Amino acid sequence: MLTHDEIISKLGPLARLAGVWEGESGHDTAPSDDRGTEVNHYFEKMTFEPFGPVDNHEQQLFGLRYSTVATRIGETEPFHEETGYWLWDAQAKQVMRCFLVPRGVSVIAGGTVEPTAREFTLTAKLGSPTYGICSNPFLDREFQTVAYILMVKVLDSGELLYEQDTQIKVKGKPDIFHHIDKNALRKTGLL
Repeated sequence: MLTHDEIISKLGPLARLAGVWEGESGHDTAPSDDRGTEVNHYFEKMTFEPFGPVDNHEQQLFGLRYSTVATRIGETEPFHEETGYWLWDAQAKQVMRCFLVPRGVSVIAGGTVEPTAREFTLTAKLGSPTYGICSNPFLDREFQTVAYILMVKVLDSGELLYEQDTQIKVKGKPDIFHHIDKNALRKTGLL
């Protein structure tokens, strides 16, 4: 069994994420109840807990158990939650983010990333057998997610910046809706 420090050393570009992060500059542009656009400002807490190895025959992965909770500024109940895994395949230089949203959506996004990278982009597309998106029947019919793009940057100052573009085909609307979430978080604890 590997020690915590040995696992961290095997996480490649994900090693810097291990721990607890908090930020209150979240900005969410999302479909409103009337299928227009709403903007939400939010506080977010992300937790990344190291684990590994996971052996898939010749493939070996190390990862982070992941959860995030976002709460609108001035409110007490979360409006968004996610849970899942961030994975590192050192041999293939692949970062993967596998997560579930309790609206009935699952995403596996990924991309090629150098082991020492401090910034990277992960993507997923509807219909892809590898990095893809799966939704419940209602969302697929009314708010079909067709693409997902996540940009992550970890600064030397200890900030974690991200911006994600969840591209949605809203029923009855001609253009793709770009549901944009972005935040700047600071590490507040270690795991």
